[in-house]
Amino acid sequence: MDANSELADFLRTRRARITPDEAALPSDGRIRRVPGLRRDEVARLAGVSTEYYTRLEQGRATNPSTEVVEALCRALRMEPAECEHLRDLLARPARARRTPAPPQRVRPGLHLMLHTLEHVPAFILGRRTDVLASNRLAREVLTDFDALPATKRNLARYYLLDPAARDQVGDWERIAAETVAVLRLEAGRHPHDRQLADLVGELTVKSPEFSAWWNDHRVLRRTHGTKRYHHPVVGDLEFAYESFQVPGDTEQTLCVYNVEPASPTAEALRLLSSWTAPDRA
Repeated sequence: MDANSELADFLRTRRARITPDEAALPSDGRIRRVPGLRRDEVARLAGVSTEYYTRLEQGRATNPSTEVVEALCRALRMEPAECEHLRDLLARPARARRTPAPPQRVRPGLHLMLHTLEHVPAFILGRRTDVLASNRLAREVLTDFDALPATKRNLARYYLLDPAARDQVGDWERIAAETVAVLRLEAGRHPHDRQLADLVGELTVKSPEFSAWWNDHRVLRRTHGTKRYHHPVVGDLEFAYESFQVPGDTEQTLCVYNVEPASPTAEALRLLSSWTAPDRA
C-alpha cells in the first residue's frame, strides 16, 4: 500500500462527506465539481494555506506540527480513531523493517482468565484480528477456531468468508463492515505487515463486499457495543461486549461477551454450556 495514495485517499474521503452547510461555510457561487468540501475550504477551516494543505494531501508536506494535525481533525470532524489513523499515515516509515514481527503469544495468566470466564464467550485478538485464544463458549457461539489451522484463526476471515457467519451473526452487514474498518486502522499502524497484506488480498478476491468497504477508508476501534448471534441449538443470543487492551501488550485485545443475569441469553448459555461440557462429550 503506497503511503502517499493512502493519505490522499483518506483525506479526500473525509472531506467528501462534509457539506459546506455542515461546515457553516458561506456559498461563493462557484459550481461544485467535487462532493463535500474543496481543498481550499478545508485549508480555511484548518487555518493553513491551500498550497500547504494540497501538498499535505499529496504526501509532499512532511512532519506537520501537532497543532496542524489537530486542526485538520477538527476541520474534518474526525472521530478519535480517525485522528489516530491520520497520525499513523503521516508517521509511517518509508521502508519495511527487515525482520518481521515475532509471532504473538498469549501468556498463561490470560489463558487462565479465559477459563475463569466460563459462563460467557471470551477471546483474545491480536494483530489483523487474529484469534490468539478463546474459551469454550466463544468457540460454540462463533466458530471453533481451535479446529482451524493456526494461520486461519482470524475474526475478519470468519465474518467475511465463512458462509455460516451470514446466518449466525445478527446484522451481519454492519458487523462485517465494522471489522473491515478495524483492519483499515491496523493497516495504518502496520503498513508493512506482509500477513495483513496477504489477508487483505484474500478478502479482496473472495469477499464480494470487501472492496467497497475497504475503499471507503472508514476506520474504527471497537471498545463496546452489542452483538447478536443465532445458535442452531439454543436459538437467538444477545450480548453486550466489552473490549480491553491487555496490560503489558497493547497489540492484544480481550473481548468479553457479557449477558444480563436471568435473561433468555443467560439461560441459553447455561444450557449450551451444560450440553457441550467436556465430561458430557
